[in-house]
Amino acid sequence: MEIFQNIIQWVLDLGSAVFVPIIIFILGLIARMPVKKAFTSALTLGIAFTGMNLIIGFMSDAVAPASEAMALNTGISLPAIDLGWTGAASITWSWVYAFVFFAIQIGVNIVLLLLNWTKTLNVDMWNVWGKALTAYLVYFVSGKLWAGFLVAIVQIVLELKLGDMFQRHIEDLTGIPLVTVTHPMNLSTVLMLPVNKLMDYIPFLNKKSDTDALRKKIGIFSENSVMGFIIGLLLGFAGAYTVSGSLNLAIQVATAMALFPTVSKLFMQSLSPLADAMSEFMKSKFKDREVYIGMDWPILAGRSEIWVTLILIVPIFIGFSLFLPGNTVLPIAGVLNYSIAVGGLLLTGGNLYRMLVLGVIFSPLYLYSATYLAPILTDLATITGSVDVPEGRLITWSSMELPELRILGAEAFNGQWWAIIGLVLFVGLFVWLGKEMNKSKLPSKRYETEVVNND
Repeated sequence: MEIFQNIIQWVLDLGSAVFVPIIIFILGLIARMPVKKAFTSALTLGIAFTGMNLIIGFMSDAVAPASEAMALNTGISLPAIDLGWTGAASITWSWVYAFVFFAIQIGVNIVLLLLNWTKTLNVDMWNVWGKALTAYLVYFVSGKLWAGFLVAIVQIVLELKLGDMFQRHIEDLTGIPLVTVTHPMNLSTVLMLPVNKLMDYIPFLNKKSDTDALRKKIGIFSENSVMGFIIGLLLGFAGAYTVSGSLNLAIQVATAMALFPTVSKLFMQSLSPLADAMSEFMKSKFKDREVYIGMDWPILAGRSEIWVTLILIVPIFIGFSLFLPGNTVLPIAGVLNYSIAVGGLLLTGGNLYRMLVLGVIFSPLYLYSATYLAPILTDLATITGSVDVPEGRLITWSSMELPELRILGAEAFNGQWWAIIGLVLFVGLFVWLGKEMNKSKLPSKRYETEVVNND
């Protein structure tokens, strides 16, 4: 077991920008791609992930201090320290059972592919830690280790099914064939679905309003760089920055917004040849069989709607944290809530108005979930010694992904009747989401059609 853990730890130390391209290179060889072409695709993917992570980190480093300054101006102090996803991941990897989930995820995926119950091959092994976190959370609350493993397996299955559901929508949004996203944040769409359906009855929210549509209406103000500059400037003023500080923040956000689409093209350049090769390989082995390549969420990061939503929601997210009764966390490290933005993008096809409405409505869910998580993550950090937690303080993650499944699963196995009912409703909404996503029209096409009809 120790040897296995050492091997896995060595692989993790490589980082996702190295590990995932290695998997892609191997898949390319299996699909009979020429070695040179497979290597080039894998290398380009590594460059794409590195470039995207650099820009995301640059954006986060620029926005987080402004968010903290805006919160500190209120004088309110909250006891739970927000470590973000990186802190949660490092703590989770230190759990003794965390490495087992590599084998579990691979095994479940292979079984479902062989049974033709999914078309998605999840190569995003870096985010296996999310399944381990789910298992520990359920185990901590219910006291049943087997229940933690069971809920984690359910999460793996749901991620694969969501990969199937959203594949054609992701292809429409990114232009990359036969590639999908298997990140757990996709599950935010389950609870968002009823709200999104209600917005169908509001004419204003049925207008096509992605950044391309806005560009036609407001011209230069819808350009990525200009939008980034304006939003960054306003955020700087909200954080009581000086004029110089606000202008510098505006330039930083504008820079990130301008670079996102450029780097996102590298994903298409690297993954399209693999998708074609995998398609031909599967056709030669299985009649009329397709396989989708499940990737991490940054392949969607070239969509500027994500970043506009994320930054505009920052003051709202912080505002909720200051005034919601019972909340214990100030969102700093996790203040850019990717679950809200990515889920909103997938569900609405990039309708900015709807994405912002969904962000406002669901921000409290993440704050209360972070409050729920705080003693659990603190306990895991304490027993593993992975993080030195100050006495009398708690640590948490303010934008924890799929909080609904994790908390409902934990409380259901803890014997709470309301959680059992909640899980049944969650499954029902998931089935409804599948039917919605299987409709013939893509989200972006649907809104475009509605614009024509309304006009």
